[in-house]
This record gives sequence, structure tokens and C-alpha cells, in this order.
Amino acid sequence: DTKKFSHSHSRSMSSSSSSLLVLGLVAALVLFVAHSEAAYCNECGSASYTDINAACSQYSGWSQECCRCIASHESGGNIHACNKNTDGSLDVGLWQINDRNWSSCSGGSPPCDVASNLACAKKVWAWGGNTWRFWSTCSACGCCSRA
Repeated sequence: DTKKFSHSHSRSMSSSSSSLLVLGLVAALVLFVAHSEAAYCNECGSASYTDINAACSQYSGWSQECCRCIASHESGGNIHACNKNTDGSLDVGLWQINDRNWSSCSGGSPPCDVASNLACAKKVWAWGGNTWRFWSTCSACGCCSRA
């Protein structure tokens, strides 16, 4: 405990100490949360970019234009992209496949490579009635009701 030299001085020290303590706790919490999220997201490895055109062309059943736009908006071509949603779920890969779908499309593992992410994207696309409606970026691409 610090000794109080004067009433006004101890108040400013106390206020200053409290501010530093709060700032330190906030910083520690931010680092902990960032480390926790990053540790999980790093399962796919560091950023690795692919040719979106080539990835989309591996399946001819959907609009290539929509596929390119969705993948570009979702991941920017980063096959290891990982984003945490406000509900706590995770999206990974080129088409940002939500972790709630992994058990149905990739054996429960994160679909971190183009082939497994594509397989999941095709399933999610089919679940949406062969449309892009389950992707949050479909409106920006004008593809929500398009194949």
C-alpha cells in the first residue's frame, strides 16, 4: 500500500494507479482473447492465397461469376482465412465454411484446403436450393437467388 503524503496527491496517485491497473487488465484480456482465437484459427496455417478463378472452375454447376464474387468477398482468395462470428462460430477457408457445417461436409475437421472447402461449399450451395443464399456476402454479389 502506498503511503499518503497529502490528500490531493494521494488522490491523483490513486486515480492514476487505478487507471494503469485497468489499462493493464484490458490489455491482458485483449492479448488473451486474440491469442485464443488465433491459436484455433492457425490450425489452417498462415495465409495462403489461391487463384479464385481456378478454384471456382472446379465445379461447373454454379455461376462462375457468383462463385468468384463470393470467394473474393469471403476470403480474398486466402484458403486459410478464419473469421469468428458474433455468435461465436467460426468460418474458415476460401468460401468461409461455418464450423456448424464441418461435421456434414468435412468429417468434423476445418476444411483448410481448396478441395475440402470446395466440397463443403458445394454442399452448402445445394442446401440453399442451388443458390448462394447462405453466404452473408450474396447480396453484395447480387447472387442470393442465383445458381
